[in-house]
Amino acid sequence: MDFNQAIGGVNDAYLDFGGSLPTPFTWQLTLGGPFTSFLMLALLMPLILAMMTFGEEFSFASEFMAFFDIALGMGLWGGGLSLALALFIKAQYHFKFRNDVPTRFHRQRREVAFAPGGGKPPIIVPWESVAAWVTQAQGATQYGVQRQYGLGLGFIDPETGQQHFLELPQPGLPLAMGLWESVRAYMEYEVHTREEIQDPNGLQRPGDPPYEGVHTFHNARRRLHRRHRDGEIGLFKVSMWYLWHILVLWTLPFHLAEWEIRAIQKAERKTLPASLEEWSQPLPREQWAQPSEA
Repeated sequence: MDFNQAIGGVNDAYLDFGGSLPTPFTWQLTLGGPFTSFLMLALLMPLILAMMTFGEEFSFASEFMAFFDIALGMGLWGGGLSLALALFIKAQYHFKFRNDVPTRFHRQRREVAFAPGGGKPPIIVPWESVAAWVTQAQGATQYGVQRQYGLGLGFIDPETGQQHFLELPQPGLPLAMGLWESVRAYMEYEVHTREEIQDPNGLQRPGDPPYEGVHTFHNARRRLHRRHRDGEIGLFKVSMWYLWHILVLWTLPFHLAEWEIRAIQKAERKTLPASLEEWSQPLPREQWAQPSEA
């Protein structure tokens, strides 16, 4: 499964690796983090301070309002600055996404095209010559033991003999292995559509657009209530689901994700090299490459 949606377009001829569309989760972090910071500074902090200082001389309400007058400005400044920083980072990723050319796996040719960037022509190598690995790093910090994981792909340029590789960070070792298995299974004709590897929670319904958006939110809410009615989950998990989506501004991140996807599709991706466009075309069945004896 490709849980992090690192895989972009999928059709019968090729798969794009590293070209997935933006997701609502990035907007949830961009908006929800600053909004939560504002709530903690403007409401939670005065509430805690008022509970610690109120008494016979000063009521809880008066103490809360006194601290609230001070904390509101702090919350607006803190939330505003963190929002500006988050939007700046989001904009950088947006334009980087529009300019990046994904790695393309052509299963009919059994070849892989790596785009080095910088206007350089793509490097095309046989599928069976590509090496893949997963990485795990562990270190101790003042916050405890931290681990990082990743999926790496590497090859040797057949013309120059130079080694090339790319690594994609992953949240966990099984997720890195699952992403590689998605690519391998596509190249060996075990999966044929993007939905087979990118819908682990059953949030895509027939007729839905092939990306995450407002429809995903409504599908998730319907699934949540169905699981609650069937006794699979309790009221606590339902409450936490609603609390999370309230803190990340409900459906606004989903609307913004759809807007960003439409903007990218309207502007179109960076034009692929003509040689790569020609290489990406499907082949007649009789010209499909076959696995080597090895």
